[in-house]
Amino acid sequence: MKKNYRQVIRLICVGILFAAVFVVLVHKGAIPRFWEQTAEVMQPAEQLETIEIPGPQEEEENDVQQVQAEPEPQEEPELSSEELLNEYLADDPRTPVQVKGIFVTGAVAGTENTMPALTQMVEDSSLNAMVIDIKNDAGEVTYKMGLPLSQEIGAEVRYVSDMPRLIRQLKEKGIYLIARIVAFKDPILAEKKPEYAVKNADGSVFHDNNGLAWVNPYNEEVWDYLIDLSRQAAALGFDEIQYDYIRFSTAKGISEADFSPESEGKTKQEAINGFLTKAYETLAPMGVYVSTDVFGTIICNESDGKLIGQDYVEMAKHCDYICPMIYPSHYVNNAYGIAVPDAKPYDLIYAAVADGEAKLASALEEDSSLHIAKQRPWLQAFTATWVQGHIPYKGKQLQDQIRGAADAGVQEWLLWNASNNYDNVKSSI
Repeated sequence: MKKNYRQVIRLICVGILFAAVFVVLVHKGAIPRFWEQTAEVMQPAEQLETIEIPGPQEEEENDVQQVQAEPEPQEEPELSSEELLNEYLADDPRTPVQVKGIFVTGAVAGTENTMPALTQMVEDSSLNAMVIDIKNDAGEVTYKMGLPLSQEIGAEVRYVSDMPRLIRQLKEKGIYLIARIVAFKDPILAEKKPEYAVKNADGSVFHDNNGLAWVNPYNEEVWDYLIDLSRQAAALGFDEIQYDYIRFSTAKGISEADFSPESEGKTKQEAINGFLTKAYETLAPMGVYVSTDVFGTIICNESDGKLIGQDYVEMAKHCDYICPMIYPSHYVNNAYGIAVPDAKPYDLIYAAVADGEAKLASALEEDSSLHIAKQRPWLQAFTATWVQGHIPYKGKQLQDQIRGAADAGVQEWLLWNASNNYDNVKSSI
């Protein structure tokens, strides 16, 4: 009896051991779980009847439908600067102003006596705008802008101690502000960074008749410097950026000058248009207008345009205002059939403005989709004593010029006097 009891216990232990080994083997996958496989394949008869196994063609069609239903997201192509500008101009949010302004140097803008008097003159007359030097003919930046390159070359001069405050004061008086930036006549940058300068054939820096160096209009790093200055002025609150000396030097020996390999295969006009295009595409979407000063004679003399790199119509495609310097004293005798242009201000201004308007209109007739700048001439507010047969320029002579421009279809204008003395013409404004 005792012996049988021990056998039973031994059998139970063996059974437990076998069960434990079986569980371990199932857990490790050595023995398949046959009871689960059976459950998976067991389905009701009616469900089995509804299952259809697609053929190879149907599988391919299903795959195509799935791809079409769930397309992968695609990134939209980035717009070019030109496309962004065109998009901006299509619904231009800027508000144009019919400008009647005067030129003010940086040195005068920073004075405590002359500047207030000029401001008062603007308020008391038909004037509504000022063109203020930001970078002048000497290459000086007229306030402490804080731009790395202008600081590095020592170009920043504190003519205006607090430019932001001056801008606020003038804008509170409703004065439209234009930042004048001299482009390629820049002796400071050219001397401090010779790699940016126009060179002589021997590699030395080229100097004009007054001993001043110019920077190379083909050099895109020079372009970037000018655009950086412009962006700073725009951010400060100027309504418009105006480029002066946006041309090549006409000094003796310039035809033999070295403009570096960057000039190969490019005309002077292509260099100037390239810069103006890049500047306009950058600045206009910032909400400021862009204008450019050009020689008045390029309107009627194609050779002058090629010599200095200015093309009237092409430049007008890449700015908002084109400002020809049509001072009667700057035309040779018999220009437009006028014996002494300086002595006939109405006749000269009328002829030059009408000529410019006709050329811009002709470009639009050829392609009505073109963007073409408005014409806003510079008028003479000084007496050209060096011109043989000259006359004094006072109120009447200025009024004649204003009337000549208006009769030719242009109501906007700017007055130039290098010393900012407008007393002689004050009665007509």
